[in-house]
Amino acid sequence: MNRTGLFVVLAIGVAIGVIFAAFPELDLAITRLFFDPRDGWFRLTYYIFMDGHTWVLRLRDLTMWIVAALALAPVAALMLKLLRPTKPMLMSPRSIVFLLGTLALAPGVLANAMLKEHWARPRPIEVRGFTGSDSFMPWWDPRGACDQNCSFISGEGAGAFWTLAPAALAPPQVRAVAYAAAFAFGSAVGAMRIAVGGHFFTDVAFAGVFTFLIIWVAYALLFRWSLPLPSDAAIERAIERLVLPLHAALAAAFGRRGSVDRRRTQRSGS
Repeated sequence: MNRTGLFVVLAIGVAIGVIFAAFPELDLAITRLFFDPRDGWFRLTYYIFMDGHTWVLRLRDLTMWIVAALALAPVAALMLKLLRPTKPMLMSPRSIVFLLGTLALAPGVLANAMLKEHWARPRPIEVRGFTGSDSFMPWWDPRGACDQNCSFISGEGAGAFWTLAPAALAPPQVRAVAYAAAFAFGSAVGAMRIAVGGHFFTDVAFAGVFTFLIIWVAYALLFRWSLPLPSDAAIERAIERLVLPLHAALAAAFGRRGSVDRRRTQRSGS
């Protein structure tokens, strides 16, 4: 998450934006590579549903489970701290904020809550020339016939490219490999969505660009820039001050209930 990476991704985003705005038919040309006009099916869709290769659907589920598993680590670390407030956290508080915050912002808020609900670009399967009846819209045009859960940008692509966030926290000696694996994972998930007619190339490309930018800014705010943010130790102490009184109240309540139950048991036994 250095400046070189930022400049490279910005350059890629600008280049894709300009090229596909000037030549929007490129989006259609890429999608046609996966479409068979003779039988009117996207080839991968035919392979799944007509040829019975449903393992591809399980593979898609697996990719989302990988994202969920990576998100489970910071959630588990936070839950353990709430359950055992005097024990050190298994993951630094800033890392938890970084991972869960970028996951909420990129695939959550930006992709699914904002763009996909308000950028009315039809999906390839809804466009004339493939399997639909709607007009094709270039990536930059928010007008279209789609009502909700639209094509721009790819939500699954954003979720898959979010794996760049845990890659940014990998040890320095393996960080480059982690970045490469995260990029390959996001690209593979995006390619699968293009192959079934779920998204255009630009939907996936901008999902990756926007997700990277959110992750880059969050990483800089929390780990690179010298901002007056609370330290990890201060955050842990704040959690302890917040949670310990609740633990004490629960212990006192259950302790009183236990003593009452014991007295009732003794009385009934006598």
